[in-house]
Amino acid sequence: MKHNQWIRVALDVPLAGPFDYRVPESLEAIKGQRVLVPFGRRELIGIVLDTIESPSYPEEQVKDILMVLDDLPPLRQDWLDFGQFAASYYHRPVGEVLLPAMPSALRKPGSYTGKLSKGGPVARLDRKKKKPRVPEPPEDRMHVLNPEQQQAVDTVQSLKGFKTVLLHGVTGSGKTEVYLHLALDALTKGKQVLFLVPEINLTPQFEQALLARFQQVVGLDGIAVLHSGLAEGERLKAWVAIQRGQVRIVLGTRMAIFAPLQQAGLIIVDEEHDASYKQQEGLRYSARDLAIWRAHQLDIPVVLGSATPSLESWQHARLGRYLKLTLSKRAKTTYMPAIKLVDTKQIKLEQGFAPVVLHAIRERLARGEQSLVFLNRRGYAPVIHCASCGWMSQCPRCSVYTVMHRMPGHGNVLQCHHCGYYGRVPVKCPDCGNQDLEMLGRGTQRVEEYLQAAFPQACVERIDADSTRLKGSARKLFDRVHSGEIDILVGTQMVAKGHDFRKLGLVCVLNADAMLFSSDFRAPEKLFAQLAQVSGRAGRHVAGGEVLIQTAYPEQAVYQALIQHDYDTFANASLEERKITHLPPFSYQVLISAQAKTVNEAMQFLLEARQLLASQPQLSGFQAAINMYDPVPLRIVRVAHVERAQLLVESASRPVLQAFLGHWLPLVQEIGKRHRIRYFTEVDPLEI
Repeated sequence: MKHNQWIRVALDVPLAGPFDYRVPESLEAIKGQRVLVPFGRRELIGIVLDTIESPSYPEEQVKDILMVLDDLPPLRQDWLDFGQFAASYYHRPVGEVLLPAMPSALRKPGSYTGKLSKGGPVARLDRKKKKPRVPEPPEDRMHVLNPEQQQAVDTVQSLKGFKTVLLHGVTGSGKTEVYLHLALDALTKGKQVLFLVPEINLTPQFEQALLARFQQVVGLDGIAVLHSGLAEGERLKAWVAIQRGQVRIVLGTRMAIFAPLQQAGLIIVDEEHDASYKQQEGLRYSARDLAIWRAHQLDIPVVLGSATPSLESWQHARLGRYLKLTLSKRAKTTYMPAIKLVDTKQIKLEQGFAPVVLHAIRERLARGEQSLVFLNRRGYAPVIHCASCGWMSQCPRCSVYTVMHRMPGHGNVLQCHHCGYYGRVPVKCPDCGNQDLEMLGRGTQRVEEYLQAAFPQACVERIDADSTRLKGSARKLFDRVHSGEIDILVGTQMVAKGHDFRKLGLVCVLNADAMLFSSDFRAPEKLFAQLAQVSGRAGRHVAGGEVLIQTAYPEQAVYQALIQHDYDTFANASLEERKITHLPPFSYQVLISAQAKTVNEAMQFLLEARQLLASQPQLSGFQAAINMYDPVPLRIVRVAHVERAQLLVESASRPVLQAFLGHWLPLVQEIGKRHRIRYFTEVDPLEI
C-alpha cells in the first residue's frame, strides 16, 4: 500500500455520497472493510467502497480516517454491488442501504471507542461461551414425493445457472417438501441456501422443518435466523456467522435478503405474493424483487412459491420469462376444502354470525375438530358512537376513528391503529352528554368474547397483534393450536398463511366484503389471495374440510373464482383488466408521498414537482413517455398531526422511468428544501 491512500466511503446519512477520505500512513484500508471516520462534529462508521487515485475535491479538505475495523473479514464485492444496485434502483444513497443492513453494534462508533468498546462487539461475541441449542426433536414427516413434486424437483435441479422459477401450488400441495429437497441438493454441493418467509411467526415452523431434515447435514450451528424480532445480540451472532461463512442455511424475513452470503446456491421465496416483502419505510424495497436480482447476480436459481402468485409474477410466467411449475393437488388429502358463500343480505346475524356458521362450528366441536374464525380487524369495537348527536370516537391526531380495546388490568381504552394514541372510553358523549354510547362493528376481541359465551365448553383463543405482543407469545399460542388444545381460534391475517393445523376442519370468514370497495386497484388481487390462503388452512389433515365466507355480494367475480379454486381464471381476467387500464404489470409506477403541517402545503410541493416535467428543458424528452397524475390527499390524510398527499408517476417502460427519475428527483429535492417538506419516494408501490 502506498502512502496518501485515498478511499471512497459509504455512510448512513441522508446525503448523496459516497465520501472521500485519506488513509494515514499508519493504517491500511481495503475495499469492503469498515472504517471509523469524522463527519462534521460526529464520528461515524462507514464501508470502504473503493480505493481511488485522487479525491474528488481539494486534498487539503479531505479528512483522515480514524480507525480501520478489521474484526470481520472484508465484505464481499458481490454484496457491495448488490447494495449499490438497490440504492440505484430505489434512488437512495448507497450508505442508507448498506449500513442499515448490518446489526447496529457493527455500525455504532461506541462499540469500538470509549468505555463501551471492550474490544468491539465481535470480540465480545467470541469471548462468550457457546451454549449448544438443543431443540425438541421435531417430527419429520413426508419424504416421498408425489409425481408433481418430483417433477418440480427434477426440473429445478436440472437448471444451470440463473433462472426464476414460479412454483404455483395449491394450499397443502407440499411446496415446503419441494423446497427441502431442492435445499438438500444445494447443500450436498457445498452451497448455501437462503429461505425467505413473509412474517416472523412463520420462522419457528420453518426452522423446525430445516432442523429435522438437515441437522445431520449442517449441524445446529449451520442455520441462522434473521428477522426484526431478534434481540440485538441474536441478530449480531447470526449476521457474523453468515459473514464468516460459518452458516449453510439462512432463514428470515425480508431483511434477510441483505445477508452477506458467501457461497449461495439457491434462494427460495415462500408466499412470494405477500405484501410483507415490501418495506414500508426507509429504503422501500421489495425483498422478492431483490431476491431475483441477487440470484441473477450470483447465477443461481430462485424459486418463488405461492398458491396465489402476484399478478406481476403470473404475467412473467405467461410470457415465458419465469419457468412455471404447478402442484395442482394436495399432498396428503384427496380434496381441497369445500368453499361456500353465506349470503347475509336476508339473514339476521347474531353478533356478526350467520346461524349456519354457528351450527357448523358446533358440528366441528362435536367431531373433535378445530375451527378458525377469521376477521382481519383487531380490537373490540372499531367505533364508539352516540346515536343522539352523531359523535364518533375520532382520533385527536388522525383523520380516523379510534378502536375500542379491552386491556387486561386497564379496562376499556380507545386506541388509534395509526399513531398509537391511547385514551379512556368516555362514560358519556363528550358533545351532548348522552350516556348511552353504542359500539359499532366487531373486532377480534369482541368475537372471541361472544364465542366464549356461545360455546362455554370449548377452548377459544385469539391470535392477533395484541395477543402476541410479548416475545415468544405467538409461538406459544401456535404450539397450543398444533397440540389440539385450542378448539376455536379467532385470528387476523397472522393465521392466514403458511401454518399447517392438523386438526382444523372449518374456516369461517367474517366481514370479507370490506376490501371489495377499496380505491386500491390491487384490492381484488389481495382479497383473493387472503381468502385463498386462509381457506387453505382447512382440511389439510382431516376429511371434509369446509370454508364458509359471509358476504352480501356473492355474485362478485372474486368470490365466484374462489369457490371454484380457480386462480388461473381469476388471474388471467384480472390481467386483461390491468392491460386495458394500463396498470401494473403493464406499466411501472413511482409514488411520491409528501408530509406537511397542512395538506395544502403538501399539495403545493407536489404540484410544483409535477410541473417540472413541462417546465424543465432537461426533462422535455420524457414528456411523451411519462404520465403524472394530479396530486391528491391520501385517503387517511392526517396521521399524528401530520397531513399527507401523494403524486403518482407512471410509464410503460421501466428503463425510461428509471432514467427520468435520475433527472427529475434531484430537481424535486431542491423544491423540497425550499418548502421544507418531508417526502418519500417509493418505486413499485404496492399500496396507492
